[in-house]
Amino acid sequence: MFTPKYSITDQLLANITKINDLVRGLNDRRFPKVVSVEFEKVAREVSTYASTSIEGNPLPLTEVKRVLKSRPANIRDSEKEVLNYNHALENLNQSLQSNQLEISLQLILDIHKQVTDGLLPQFESGKLRQKPVAVNDPRTGKTVYLPPDFVKVEALITDLVTYIKDNNQKVDPLILAGIFHKEMVIVHPFMDGNGRTTRLATKVLLAKMGLNTFNLFSFENYYNQNVTKYFQTVGEYGDYNELVDSINFTQWLEYFTGGLIDELLRVNKLLPVIGTTPDTRLEPHHLKIFEYIKQNGFIADRDYATFTDRAKATRTMDFQKLMELDLIERKGKGKATYYVLKTG
Repeated sequence: MFTPKYSITDQLLANITKINDLVRGLNDRRFPKVVSVEFEKVAREVSTYASTSIEGNPLPLTEVKRVLKSRPANIRDSEKEVLNYNHALENLNQSLQSNQLEISLQLILDIHKQVTDGLLPQFESGKLRQKPVAVNDPRTGKTVYLPPDFVKVEALITDLVTYIKDNNQKVDPLILAGIFHKEMVIVHPFMDGNGRTTRLATKVLLAKMGLNTFNLFSFENYYNQNVTKYFQTVGEYGDYNELVDSINFTQWLEYFTGGLIDELLRVNKLLPVIGTTPDTRLEPHHLKIFEYIKQNGFIADRDYATFTDRAKATRTMDFQKLMELDLIERKGKGKATYYVLKTG
């Protein structure tokens, strides 16, 4: 039976308290649907970019956005990775909204099938590995970790899922999500796609506890800022059979929760401060600006003038207010001025 070793350190406890405070603060804020939809879109783009980048995908964020928007017909593997991950994000978020997701071996297999579709042979996509595998240092190519033998994988993942379910009401959900993440990496249940599958399944666990990273932020973004540290902290070095009894999750749990804080703080600064005061309240004409940008990618004053009877000076004030709320940003100069949604 899986029984992870970890300690509730002062740092871990402080991190959990901080996360709960930040989540409560975010949950208390309400945004017009057009604003929240845009932030969800950005969160998916950043998650897709960061999680595939961690595994070595060379596409920059700008290219990831282009691929997701245009969905090219003839695609390279790097583009397929991006489309697969984004598709899985959308599917999982939709299932979460209808309360249809529970962590299980089958869900893990389904996620893996989605992220590796067309990238692995059919007998490996959505299937636990059936042969040995080694984890190599991406810089040197040398083997740094030997996961458990493939004949043990199904039992190990089943034990992990059982542990998560049995301790749902006993252990802090942030700790459970962190333990799940690291143990999945340690077991390395698939021939390829382990990291992407693990991070998506972890997002499901976090969402079930009320921290929905599908909608607002990308915890993968924190890992992508220092991939080396992420791999060093989440992974192990050596032979699983020799390490299994001494693996301790404490350091990883501190890092994992610290990363969530970092991302929550980052997004908290980006989210608009929208309230009910005259200075922060969004009126219907402001929302029409958002709708137009969402459909067309940008808006100029001449565009705004076609669907409002507001005077030019008033239209300028409308754009200025949205810029002051950090919702849009100005591009170009003079008659070539236009506005786009601000994403960071």
